[in-house]
Amino acid sequence: MTAQPLVDISPIWQLMLVGALFAAAVLGILWLRRRRGARTGWRHALTVLTLFLTFDLIVFGAFTRLSDSGLGCPDWPGCYGSASPLGAREAIDAAQSAMPTGPVTQGKAWIEMVHRYFATGVGALILVLAASAWRARATRAVAAPALSLGPWLPTFTLVWVCIQGAFGALTVTMKLFPAIVTLHLLGGLVLLALLAVQAERLGRAHAGTRRVLTDAVTRGLLLLSCALLLLQVALGGWVSTNYAVLACTDFPACQNSWWPEMRFDQAFQLWRALGLTPQGDNISFAALTAIHYTHRMAAVVVLLALGVLAWRLHRTAGLRSQARWLAALTLLQLASGLGNVVLGWPLVAALLHTAGAAALVLVLTWTVSASRLGPRTVLAPKLSRIDLST
Repeated sequence: MTAQPLVDISPIWQLMLVGALFAAAVLGILWLRRRRGARTGWRHALTVLTLFLTFDLIVFGAFTRLSDSGLGCPDWPGCYGSASPLGAREAIDAAQSAMPTGPVTQGKAWIEMVHRYFATGVGALILVLAASAWRARATRAVAAPALSLGPWLPTFTLVWVCIQGAFGALTVTMKLFPAIVTLHLLGGLVLLALLAVQAERLGRAHAGTRRVLTDAVTRGLLLLSCALLLLQVALGGWVSTNYAVLACTDFPACQNSWWPEMRFDQAFQLWRALGLTPQGDNISFAALTAIHYTHRMAAVVVLLALGVLAWRLHRTAGLRSQARWLAALTLLQLASGLGNVVLGWPLVAALLHTAGAAALVLVLTWTVSASRLGPRTVLAPKLSRIDLST
């Protein structure tokens, strides 16, 4: 039997058609909404809807990974050279017969391909957003120049989604290489943040409002929290892609110890295959423990930073809504993270943890975009006399 090549572009046009139909359906919904007298601007509505679908795509990507469906179709972009598992039924059945619990089954193939269809549709919508931004620049007659969104950010978002698609291909062709899978997750969250900035700016332009002024301490804490969250998401992705969640099944200790045996030298060797060291040996359990425990220790710092930030934002007029969302999502992350450990990594808790991380990225991006550092208060000097000569 001839081995299936890792890359087979023969079904690319069918997949692009699926993406075009997906985008057309979304645009049709927005057209009907506008005919009924919706007040929101068309570009703003499309950006918000694309943002929502991208959030869903990230959660569905987590479901694909957590259900071990990432290699449900072992080639890219189709499935055994077909645009759907229907055309690959015989090849999938043969692989499933050879390995009944292996990575390729009918169910896993459908999960993987639905994820690819979904991603193609989101990419098509981002292409529409970029095209509409350039068209808006050409016609230039809507919002005030200070509040309008130019075409460069939507164009960069289009470039980014193409890069993200390339990482999706590498995830399959490199057989779930942990570094690639983690970068794919981070890339999805960056895409979410790019769309969130556009949605916030367009919404502000439509409403005619300005950015909220914050003090230096709050602004600094906000940016620090963004950096800490990015690091923590990267650590969480590293835990998930290395299947290190169950290295510690008790809390707050790990393996009945406050400092269990750990091998950090193996834990953070980034360029290696799944389950192996760069030398080809099996990765040790102590290394998986180090991966898990590092994420757990960093979580304490991130949760404290987010808690303080929520308190500071609640004291800032105009940002109290973001403060409430931030506090609620921080508690959700704590609860879902503990649920993963003490309940043995149930699928619902794992998906909630990923969704919570994505929602935190949204809230922090929303807050950064909707606010800016206010001017320092400077005491005016006393005037000894008034000069009326000018």
